[in-house]
Order: sequence, then structure tokens, then C-alpha cells
Amino acid sequence: MKQENKIKEKGERIAKFLARSGVASRRESEKLISYGRIKLNGKILSTPAVKVTSKDVVLFDNQPVAPKQPLRLWRYHKPDGLITTHKDERNRSTVFDELPKELGRVISIGRLDLTSEGLLLLTNDGELARALELPSTGWQRKYRVRAYGKVNQHDLDKLQKGITIDGIKTGPIIAILERQKGDNVWISVTLREGKNREIRRALDTLGLRVNRLIRISYGPFQLGNLDKGTVEEVKLRILKEQVGHLIEIPDVKNVVENKISSNKKLPLNKGLHKPPLGNFKFNKRHHANRGKLSERSENKSHSRVNTNNNRKKS
Repeated sequence: MKQENKIKEKGERIAKFLARSGVASRRESEKLISYGRIKLNGKILSTPAVKVTSKDVVLFDNQPVAPKQPLRLWRYHKPDGLITTHKDERNRSTVFDELPKELGRVISIGRLDLTSEGLLLLTNDGELARALELPSTGWQRKYRVRAYGKVNQHDLDKLQKGITIDGIKTGPIIAILERQKGDNVWISVTLREGKNREIRRALDTLGLRVNRLIRISYGPFQLGNLDKGTVEEVKLRILKEQVGHLIEIPDVKNVVENKISSNKKLPLNKGLHKPPLGNFKFNKRHHANRGKLSERSENKSHSRVNTNNNRKKS
């Protein structure tokens, strides 16, 4: 408590304040300031080198920035056809247009492009988003990919040490051939950091044209059998276990969870088309544990566990 009071008295950097309030990550908050979209006590802010306290009035696009809420994280099964941005210059449908209003303002952890689908993590805390996006965190992103063309495992192994695309070296890409079905091939892909459309571009160097890309996990968090177009909150206890070493998270007993969305699956707008997964199959264990968060051991600092949402509170 003493430390928290000191922070309030001394204030904190405006970018950190915006990030902790869920406006954007710290880096993106600095960009918002440079664009003149942040006001402090009625004046447009021109520099991020400013500290604020609880007495200051901060506006984002002329709307008051709400006080920091308890940190929350959601798993969302993004359908294809939605772009991961809050505003699109071409007026395309965005992920955030379709999310349930009960969530309030959230930001994504990483992105999935327009035609990609699968697991997208959402949070109301910019600091958490930044921490989980950093390559230094070392979390694996796993995908199932369908591509037009033919390939063998020997060719896929060429991606393991990284390749150079347009003069930029990629990180290691682990690609495992699953099966060839007609003119299409299914491949399991794992990477720890991904640049824009990296998987598509990497496979293109092998003569493969990706026509479906599904993210199935991000670190210890799994897509599981979460229905397409559905969002589900991660229990705070699980969140503390998995990311507590990366960012400070209040004790569970001190946080009042929102009953509207806590540990519930929230369907998106009814008008959003939810096509079937087609050839994308989950294993029997996932099917038997429909709607559960599956987390497996990845390393000592953030082990994966298979979580039952109906598990009794300890």
C-alpha cells in the first residue's frame, strides 16, 4: 500500500498511465500523443515526457480516460474477414466492431490479418499486451496452415534456421508436414516472433500458396474448442499463474470480477457469419473438454495446464 501511495503522489509517465488504462500499449500511446489525440487538463499534449496523477484530467479523442480497471484477459476465436484494428481507413469490419459491448475498451495482444483466423488474446491492460508481445518473453505461437502446392519435410526443414525475405532475416520457423490432400497440404507451424504475414511469405518461398491460416495457441493459452466468433475470459487465478512473473497482478481476493463476462462465453453480434471449421479438427481430449482452457508445460516460468472452467474453487 505504501508503494502504491508513493506512485500516486509522484505520478507516472503519461504513456504508462494510458497503457495501464487500456487505451493502447506504451509505445502506441506515445504515437497517439504525437498525433495530438491526447489532452491533459484541457490542453493537447505534445510530449510523452509528462507525469500525471489522479488529480489530472486526461482525454483520448476528447473522451475521458477511465481509471485503471482490474487487469483482465480474454481468449477470442477470430473469424476470417475481420481486421485487427480499432479504425480502418477502408471502412472494413474490425474485430473490435464485433466484440460484445460488455467488454468495454480492449486491445489485442498481437494481430491476425484479415484472412487469418483462430486464437486472438484481448486485454484491458496495455502493459500486459506489451509484455506478451515481446520476443524476449519467448512464448511460442502455433498455427495450422493449409496451402496449395506440394512439399516434403526436407524442404520445410530449411525454415528452421530462419530465412531472408526482402532483405530481412526471420526467426526460426518450425514447420511439420501433417498430410497432403490432393493439391493442398496441411502444415503445423511454430514460431516465437512473427512479422507481418511472415508464415505466408516464408511458405511462398517453397512454392506454397497459403489459403487458410489458423492460430491454435499463444504461449500457454489454447484455442481449444472455443466456437468461432466467441470470447471467453481467462480466470484471474490462471492469469496470475501464467503471467504473474511478467507483470504485477493484484491478488485474486482483492479483485471484483465482472459477473457479466467472467468465465462465460459471450457470442458476438448475431449478424456475424460463423463458417464451420471444415478440415480443422481438434484431438479427442480437446473435444471432451469443450470450452476449457488447455495449458501445457512450456518451461519452468510459465507451465501449461489443462484447465476445467467448471472446476471447484480451491
